[in-house]
Amino acid sequence: MQTGFRLNLSPVREPLGFVKVVEWLTAVLAFGTCGGYTGTNQLSIFCDGGGNETLTATLTYPFRMNQERLVENNTTLCNRSVAETHLVGDSSSSVEFFVAVAVLAFLYSMAALLVYLGYMHVYRDSDFGPMFDLALTSAFAFLWLVSASAWARGLQTVKDATGTAGMDSTLALCRDTGVRCEVTEFASMRLLNISVVFGYLNLLIWVGNAWFVYKETRWHSQKVNAQQAAGRGPATAHI
Repeated sequence: MQTGFRLNLSPVREPLGFVKVVEWLTAVLAFGTCGGYTGTNQLSIFCDGGGNETLTATLTYPFRMNQERLVENNTTLCNRSVAETHLVGDSSSSVEFFVAVAVLAFLYSMAALLVYLGYMHVYRDSDFGPMFDLALTSAFAFLWLVSASAWARGLQTVKDATGTAGMDSTLALCRDTGVRCEVTEFASMRLLNISVVFGYLNLLIWVGNAWFVYKETRWHSQKVNAQQAAGRGPATAHI
């Protein structure tokens, strides 16, 4: 059996290779839409004396909100001394896990495409290649389910912490009589929402890809051969 590199573009025109190209692209879009994100929410404080104050809440990847200061130390707001206050919540573990899965999926898709385009003759002549491919494809499908769900929950934590209700519960001043707090400018979270959508889209694509990889394994070929043998039935005896 020849094991050298032989460029063959035909696998890309088949579902097995084409889906890998789609996986490569959607993985890039998944981590590209949330990694490096920066935004700000503006909190307006309406004081009982008629004046108002403005605070800025900064949202940055990986969304460790408890490290972002909403109020500097020894600040006077609405003629009241306000202690240093941080935002509440930490979504770093969920978003970093999501990005890690996306990057690993991106790298594996490229490696698989290299095998399909240059070593498909080796891939299909052995049991190891398709079986290994199926195991990793199934693992990535599961990882996309877990990471997309975790990041969806983490994103909701970010939204809750930086909304009006979250700010009211975080900043004690907002609960004083005669003081009203309201988030008047919201950071656009469209890209973050899109990243969650791409997470679940990747889940569907990788689950579908597992079927095409399964068809390359001996399990599928044995099943097909058994069905064909059953369909032919026992051979007719000649008299």
